[in-house]
Amino acid sequence: MGDKLAGGNVAIALLANTLATGAGLVALILTFGPVSGAHFNPAVTLADATQGGLPWREVPVYVVAQMVGAFAGVGIANFMFEKPVFFLSTHERSGLGQLVGEFVATFGLLAVIWGCARRRAGAVPFAVGAYITAAYWFTSSTSFANPAVTLARAASDTFAGIRPVDVPGFVIAQLLGAASATAMFRWLVPALPAVAERVVDPRESGAAP
Repeated sequence: MGDKLAGGNVAIALLANTLATGAGLVALILTFGPVSGAHFNPAVTLADATQGGLPWREVPVYVVAQMVGAFAGVGIANFMFEKPVFFLSTHERSGLGQLVGEFVATFGLLAVIWGCARRRAGAVPFAVGAYITAAYWFTSSTSFANPAVTLARAASDTFAGIRPVDVPGFVIAQLLGAASATAMFRWLVPALPAVAERVVDPRESGAAP
């Protein structure tokens, strides 16, 4: 919709996508956090599993669900706006600068999650939404920061798409960014909770019952 209404103005299209993504993330994390930890992102799921927050036996199911959800979202969005359900993207996103942008985007996302989860788990949905909204603008890649989303966006030749040939580099950069942030926060804040999205008990935070 943002691209359709922008009339060729890339900045306006990006702003529209940014606001929709950031607001949508807050709402979805608040909705699905109590159900599944709001794991929409394989990079987050893998990072959580390495810290013992999610059993490794559950990781494949999560990742498959994330992939199915990402492709379903792309297909539904394309259908709503009268485009082919799936059609390969020709939107080039190549070069070292783009890969560094994806590393930074995913590093920052995991840093926000791990940092907030230590003492202010309830702030995670808002922090993640705010971070992604900002990262759309301060990263060269417009912050995909999610392997499942990256793969699915290769099946949409729109403003938000990515050429299939550019996908592997993005995914590798994302996984490296997630791993680096997780390692740094294990050193920086060693007493992380067992699950990144754990809701803090009011008695633990000193709040009134």
